[in-house]
Amino acid sequence: MADARHENTRAPVPRATAAQDRQFWIGVVDRLARPVLTAFSRGQFKKTFPVQSGGKDDRSKFAHLEALGRLLTGIAPWLETGTSAQDSSDEAKCRTEFAALARHAIAAGTDPQSPDYLNFETFGQPLVDAAFLAHALLRAPVELWHKLDAPVRTRVIDALKLTRKTTPPMCNWLLFSAIIEAFLFSVGHEWQPETVDLALQKHEEWYKGDGAYGDGPHFHWDYYNSFVIQPMLIDVLAILGDQRPDWQQMKSPVLHRAQRFAAVQERLISPEGTFPPLGRSLVYRFGAFQLLGQIALRHELPPDISPSQVRCALTAVIRRTIAAEGTFDAEGFLRIGFCGHQLGVAEPYISTGSLYLCAAGLLPLGLPASDPFWSDPYAEWTSRRIWSGQDMPADHAI
Repeated sequence: MADARHENTRAPVPRATAAQDRQFWIGVVDRLARPVLTAFSRGQFKKTFPVQSGGKDDRSKFAHLEALGRLLTGIAPWLETGTSAQDSSDEAKCRTEFAALARHAIAAGTDPQSPDYLNFETFGQPLVDAAFLAHALLRAPVELWHKLDAPVRTRVIDALKLTRKTTPPMCNWLLFSAIIEAFLFSVGHEWQPETVDLALQKHEEWYKGDGAYGDGPHFHWDYYNSFVIQPMLIDVLAILGDQRPDWQQMKSPVLHRAQRFAAVQERLISPEGTFPPLGRSLVYRFGAFQLLGQIALRHELPPDISPSQVRCALTAVIRRTIAAEGTFDAEGFLRIGFCGHQLGVAEPYISTGSLYLCAAGLLPLGLPASDPFWSDPYAEWTSRRIWSGQDMPADHAI
């Protein structure tokens, strides 16, 4: 008899309708966001959120901001689509509910009198997750920024500025500082051009070719080009590219490289909806495909990749990871792992809060249901086509 633990690796990928795919993604949002945001709404997030780490270090000082910032950076485009008064769909009700809960969480997390007040300044790590929060605010300026009460907006700005106490190391962390400065610029506050310039110039130096950057001077086989580097490069330049001629000149090559990297990512998704477990931070699960989703969200996929094939590929990946036994605990919070609960996969810097970067794989929910990404019928992605014997054009580097 076959070992049941491995039977799902041979199972066929479900062929759902486009509407069913979107419904499934919304269900994933609900499963990720509801436990976190509901706990904030009750003033009990710090009290009830389980903090497990990948090593012996106590990560409880950081896990809570990690969870909120990373969750919101992924669902922000969906929240920003808004809901008309005439829209009574279940999705619209869910989006309205979560937008309100997210604003409440931001308010509580920046309120020193709240039991869920978050750490924005101690021991360096808050720079990372304040940056994910800033990225979320850039992705949903109406729902997550302008709808905040004025005192809350002031507290958010003050909290983000606290991260300037941390000097980022020469790696992808430079972009955390840069995205915070881009947000401050976007809301009309004092910002630091030199911080942004350092991040942009260093990543230009660290470009390795064929769409990939080093994480610092050296290349690493991991997913940090998608977890952090290219999504933040694109959005920093989208906000600040017009502020200096040399930054303006970076926009086109940065996008061209991102399109190539997105094409590579689409090819990495196997016919079964798996992808190579390479490099560090694998516990971010399908957040590894943030860049592919972002390029789809921006309608800038390469011409030989259809939006619907990306939807179907990403749906297969999300389904494989989210449905793995042990992914969630009894209270609905994520557990450490890549495919289920696998504590050994985690690095010492990982905590339960870190895991919520998986939400960054959900960016295409910011496209309306009428967009071809969501409305076109099922389409096979590259590896399913080529492994089934279909003829295809050769792949080429840039």
